[in-house]
Amino acid sequence: MAQMNLLQAVNSAMDIAMASDDSAVVFGEDVGHFGGVFRATSKLQEKYGKDRCFNTPLTEQGIIGFANGLAAQGSTAIAEIQFADYIFPAFDQLVNESAKFRYRSGNEFNVGSLTVRTPYGGGIAGGHYHSQSPEAYFTHTPGLKIVVPRNPYEAKGLLLASIRDDNPVVFFEPKRLYRASVGEVPEGDYSISLSKAEVVQNGTDITLLGWGAQMELIEKAAKMAADLGISCEIIDLRTLLPWDVDTVAKSVCRTGRLLISHEAPLTGGFAGEIAATIQQECFLHLESPIARVCGMDTPYPLALEQAHMADHLKIFEAIKASVEF
Repeated sequence: MAQMNLLQAVNSAMDIAMASDDSAVVFGEDVGHFGGVFRATSKLQEKYGKDRCFNTPLTEQGIIGFANGLAAQGSTAIAEIQFADYIFPAFDQLVNESAKFRYRSGNEFNVGSLTVRTPYGGGIAGGHYHSQSPEAYFTHTPGLKIVVPRNPYEAKGLLLASIRDDNPVVFFEPKRLYRASVGEVPEGDYSISLSKAEVVQNGTDITLLGWGAQMELIEKAAKMAADLGISCEIIDLRTLLPWDVDTVAKSVCRTGRLLISHEAPLTGGFAGEIAATIQQECFLHLESPIARVCGMDTPYPLALEQAHMADHLKIFEAIKASVEF
């Protein structure tokens, strides 16, 4: 295996997808010769030419509208939205077109070969237009798949699976970890099943659930809890839509407790959906109320970024409160 950071793993996945599929096309703002604002598409235009990796105008609605058309006629469309904060002009195209193509045609046509990559989340002092976590907006949309990796190995395998999936996928990449997260990644082709959560660590006292960059903080809090004799089971959800209810429910039935953490604000966050489902599935097994440790219900603040984020200390305190309930 090679040592890669998360950016390199994403780049490797696209390289393999383009090499194995002549119809695969990568496009977005500055993704061509420049290689993207984070360099995720570096060298792809040089290797595959301007017809298969190219810049678009600065119009997110246009990028996804074009992507829908490209995928509808049979190409593998890999679109980049430069920051997840910029995805909202494309919201109509994603939720009213991408998600509904197959349904509205009775399966006569679809855009299943569409993958939308976008960097999400805070922790880089990017301010309120470069730090948001909008994944919950899209989990309300049947017809899409929503995927969020936590490290380089997961990023490459999940992105290749997303590109090859028969459904349109929105792939959120934790930009705080782009260069900070480094690990062993196979240089060859592999994929990780979508809609299957991973039990990262077994435990007996409480289940900790998250996705993306939040997993690093959850694991740090779990180590602090272990010093107090609290055994934490850690689950990475990986795919938010459709999500793996069975794996989470089985874990909570064993531990009797659940704590969910995400970067996005608390109100309307996907943790609420998970909590509602798990209390229905595991009500008689719960030893304490389901806890949520999330971002604050405010616009993302530059000066108070650290206070806003759901960090490992907040998660640790919530673990103790849940176990001591």
